[in-house]
Amino acid sequence: MVRVSAELIDTADGSTQWSEHYDRPYKDLFALQDEITHAVAGALRAKLLPGERALTQNERPPGGSLEAYSAMLQGRFYSSRHAEADYRQAIEFFTQATQLDPRYALAWSNLSRTWTDLSADFLGDAPAQEAYAKARAAADRALALSPDLTTAHLARGDLLLNADFDWRGAEAEFRRALGLAPNDGEAKYFLGVVLASLGELESAIELTRQALTTDPLQVNWYRHLAIYLSGFNRLDDAERAVRRAIEMQPGAAGSHAALVIIEIHRGDVRAALAAAQQEPPGAWQDVALAFARQIGSDRSAADAALRTLIEKDATLDTYQIAQVYALRNDAKATFEWLDRAFSNRDTGIGYLLYDPFILRYKDDPRFATFCRKVGLPVPGETSSRKST
Repeated sequence: MVRVSAELIDTADGSTQWSEHYDRPYKDLFALQDEITHAVAGALRAKLLPGERALTQNERPPGGSLEAYSAMLQGRFYSSRHAEADYRQAIEFFTQATQLDPRYALAWSNLSRTWTDLSADFLGDAPAQEAYAKARAAADRALALSPDLTTAHLARGDLLLNADFDWRGAEAEFRRALGLAPNDGEAKYFLGVVLASLGELESAIELTRQALTTDPLQVNWYRHLAIYLSGFNRLDDAERAVRRAIEMQPGAAGSHAALVIIEIHRGDVRAALAAAQQEPPGAWQDVALAFARQIGSDRSAADAALRTLIEKDATLDTYQIAQVYALRNDAKATFEWLDRAFSNRDTGIGYLLYDPFILRYKDDPRFATFCRKVGLPVPGETSSRKST
């Protein structure tokens, strides 16, 4: 027997508005899910998703394979950890799910997104392009199997954003995903990411906050929220967001690096260096140390940290090297490395319009030229777009 307890809570005062227990014999997981879902929905006399156009987003494999469903869930767990080894483990599970049920559009979607994230975060040159090609094939398969699947549109948008720098195409896919599932936290988060890249930072902050109300355990969402808030110089709010990410997953790459940026804003050399030293070993620690050393008085240490970053990570971290040169007030090297970042398809370019280091040069004619080159709006130029 399985017992499911359901409660409806008023979060304003914590009072219970409705509760019920459902005791059912366990025979078939998916049949049990259906029965409980219908029972709860009937009791509340409400639809699970608001809006006339909202479609139910089904997680089950079409063939009913519990093994495929389990593999998909395990893949989703590993992909949420945002580390290279975990991404590769997730790819194995998502691939297993698609092999168990080749019509499993959700597994194909997640496989695509994980290949994209692996490439964007950890790969360069030919391996990155090979990963993007696999992501594209998986996204195409997912959309062919289920054109109205929210996650499939998120996968296509993620690919357009990271592999193609097609900002408007990515925005269209994310808006399509949100139209299909208006309460979906991931759709709100991803739409926020592309709007931030397009310079619409207030909308990005609002969408990310909304996303976190639907799923408050997403480390990466808190980290992005912190970066957006830093762009507005709301440093205390930014620190609270990034410390929440660190609290939930201390070993996640990039969180302490985000804290370094906050401390650099404050001009706190000691705190910036301490945060950088807490970043887990790897490319992000090299970046964090290079950032922190530039605002200190030890110029030999600053030069050494930059050399280390270039020698070890120049292929993957070209955008971050441009940021270091911006911190050093070296405009010529900053724009040279930005051009290299574009040649390398470095996804850090998506931070350009809210990056306080690079924005030191927003009045330099080369900045406007670079924005046009990568397809981003030029700050200060009139636009007919309305924020969402």
